[in-house]
Amino acid sequence: MAAKKGTQPTLAEVRKWPATVSVPRAALALGCSRSQLYELIKRGEAPVKTLSFGSRHVVITAHLVAVLEAA
Repeated sequence: MAAKKGTQPTLAEVRKWPATVSVPRAALALGCSRSQLYELIKRGEAPVKTLSFGSRHVVITAHLVAVLEAA
């Protein structure tokens, strides 16, 4: 069963996500705001690995899973 929009997904749900996800979706999984995560990415301090395409950023799901498993 998928998490309701706006609720933190379970680790099992995150494992089923595509290879990369949007910053807002990753922020939801991490339990922070999207603006917080964007700021961390901007400063090079994000807890997850990201890929940048110009001004667009995506989060690598495998690394997000690893971070969540370590928490």
